[in-house]
Amino acid sequence: MTNPLVRKLSAFAPLSDADTDRLVQLSKHIKRFDADKDIIRENNNPSNVHLVMSGLACRYKTTADGNRQIFAYMVPGDFCDLHVALLTRMDHSIATLAPSDIVDIPHTTILDLTDSYPAIAKALLWATLVDGAILREWLTNMGQRPADARIAHLFCELYVRMETVGLAERDSFELPLTQIELADTMGLSTVHANRSLKALREAGLVRIEGKKIVIPDVERLKAYADFDPIYLHRRQDLSAR
Repeated sequence: MTNPLVRKLSAFAPLSDADTDRLVQLSKHIKRFDADKDIIRENNNPSNVHLVMSGLACRYKTTADGNRQIFAYMVPGDFCDLHVALLTRMDHSIATLAPSDIVDIPHTTILDLTDSYPAIAKALLWATLVDGAILREWLTNMGQRPADARIAHLFCELYVRMETVGLAERDSFELPLTQIELADTMGLSTVHANRSLKALREAGLVRIEGKKIVIPDVERLKAYADFDPIYLHRRQDLSAR
């Protein structure tokens, strides 16, 4: 498989051979994390930026009464915490949702990339802005769509993001989430999340085969979820407008 970091950043800005070689080099030294392990916790003082090379990770916060809200997923090719190259303390936690390969990258390396590789610097800035756009879309999704459409929208987004890094098939992608994790993401009870998934299945919009989400008709699911990939700001989507 092509390096997912290269594939992702290439979706935002053209990269030279030298840019590609540098990205491949910095993503070689991998640490393996089991599922449900914190990569870094709220209030920690980070010394490295973390890059997901395989698996699935999330950003989350926990309330005083122990409830968890997941508010971002990181798929292969995503930086978990690019901002910590400038900030000194974590205001949320980052954890794996599946067995994952993670690369630790020193702050100094990130700063060198932005100083010495203009195309990479542009792509990293673009990726950071897209993270903000995704959060805005998630807030809209949570606040304005019914539960089954929320989940359908999430599936559409993850399908496109996995497709960008070469990890989606024509009509499916791997999503190793439990219903509890999905509920923590969608702001639903587990019972409500299960009921909403059942509605999507019964409507023929999705099938769940083990850890795989199968979408028989991607365009139909996008229409149902009112999904427009423009907020992901991929070059191919922008040029098609």
